[in-house]
Amino acid sequence: MEVAIIKYNAGNIYSVVHALKRLNIEPLVCDDPERIQKADRVIFPGQGEAHSTMKYLREHKLDLLIKNLKQPVLGICIGMQLMCRYSEEGNTDCLGIFDAEVKKFLPTHHEEKVPHMGWNTLYDLKSDLYKDIKNSEFVYFVHSFYVPLCDHTIATTDYIQLFSSSLHKNNYYATQFHPEKSGSTGEKILTNFLNIKL
Repeated sequence: MEVAIIKYNAGNIYSVVHALKRLNIEPLVCDDPERIQKADRVIFPGQGEAHSTMKYLREHKLDLLIKNLKQPVLGICIGMQLMCRYSEEGNTDCLGIFDAEVKKFLPTHHEEKVPHMGWNTLYDLKSDLYKDIKNSEFVYFVHSFYVPLCDHTIATTDYIQLFSSSLHKNNYYATQFHPEKSGSTGEKILTNFLNIKL
């Protein structure tokens, strides 16, 4: 199985590479549209800022590529947010795969820190991405912006308010958390993604 990781101006791509190597997958990290289109699975990971990242994707025609992929695609962290319609971060128009807006966390109490960073739980799980994953499993988050609950939500997390910790539409899956940093639970989620049948 060939797994392509989209190479662009975002951090944290190589932690995904190492996570896949632990699953005996040697991923291809590239920005070559032809090679990405031919891959069996595509991962769109990263940490970064929405406006500058969307600018980079448009300049390199990666926005059109991502929106037209037919195989299973997994967006992680900023990857998930950029797959939405709009982000409050930099007032950015995004890819529009998910009809959802990305909003900034607004703390209401002193103890509510932003970014939301560390381990938190998943529940109300849906889709094959969470096969054999139990409610209240812990995964690792680092983010200051979130996607509210919507029609595409397939996992929910509570921090300041309920938000979408995972989304799904057609061949597109996404996680706000980092499965590659989420221990055995994250490893299982990545395995489920590799095994998804469309």
